[in-house]
Amino acid sequence: MEGHAEVRTVVDWRAAGWEELAPRVGRIRLPGWDATAGLVVGSGAALLIDTGSSLREGARLRADVRRLLGVHTRVTHIVLTHPHFDHVLGTAVFAGAETFGAVGLDTVFAWGRDGLYEDAVRQGLPADEAAEATDILVTPRHRVTGERTLDLGGGLQVLLANLGPAHTGHDLAVLVLGSPVIVFCGDLVEESGEPQAGPDAAPGHWPAALDRLLALGGEDALYVPGHGSVVNAAFVRAQRVALTARSGVS
Repeated sequence: MEGHAEVRTVVDWRAAGWEELAPRVGRIRLPGWDATAGLVVGSGAALLIDTGSSLREGARLRADVRRLLGVHTRVTHIVLTHPHFDHVLGTAVFAGAETFGAVGLDTVFAWGRDGLYEDAVRQGLPADEAAEATDILVTPRHRVTGERTLDLGGGLQVLLANLGPAHTGHDLAVLVLGSPVIVFCGDLVEESGEPQAGPDAAPGHWPAALDRLLALGGEDALYVPGHGSVVNAAFVRAQRVALTARSGVS
C-alpha cells in the first residue's frame, strides 16, 4: 500500500457502483463488452481479478479501488483469468502489483501481441488505445500450474486453479474461500450470451474443465461468469451440457 496504509476492510461497494458478493468481495460489469472485474479485500492486500479492455478502463478500475478502499490504497495482487483483450489490457496502470496467470500466458503475451491488438480493434476498441495497451502489456510474474493458494490476511484465502485448456489454452479460476465460496470463472462460464469458442479454444476439454470448477466450488458456491450475472451450480452444469452437445464429447 502507498504510505504503508492498511487496506480498508469495511467496504461500501455501492459507493463506486460495484456489486457486493460478500463483505470483502465485489465485482463490476464493465461497459462495452460486459466483462467482469472482481476485487477481494484482505487485511493489507487488495486482489483485482482482470483489468479491463484498455488502459483507460484499467485507470477507471484503479480509481474505483481508491474510492472503495481509500485514496492511499493500491492494488497489491492481480489475477488474469485468460489472455483475451477485454480482460487484460488495463494491467499496466497498476504499478507494483504482483501479477498471476496460468502457465503459458507469458508465451501468449510475448508472441501474440499482434493478435491481441487485431482482436481488440476488430471488436471495436479504438486502434490508438489498443496499440498503447499492447505496447506495454504486462506479463504475469507468477505462473500457476495446478493450484496455488494466496493468503490476503485477515483470515481471507484465495485459491487459483489452472483449468485450461478450455475457453482458451490458459484459463485460471479464482475461488474466494468462505461460506459461500465465490468462484470467479473467467470466460469458462458466460451468462449474458452463449459461451464463445474462438481459435484458441479447446472445446473437447471444456466440459471437463467445468467438472473441475464445480468440484472445487461445490453446490452452494456463487459462480461469477466472465460476462453476465452471477449464477449457481445448476447453471454451470447446464452450460456444461450445452458445451458437450456442441463439441460432441461426454
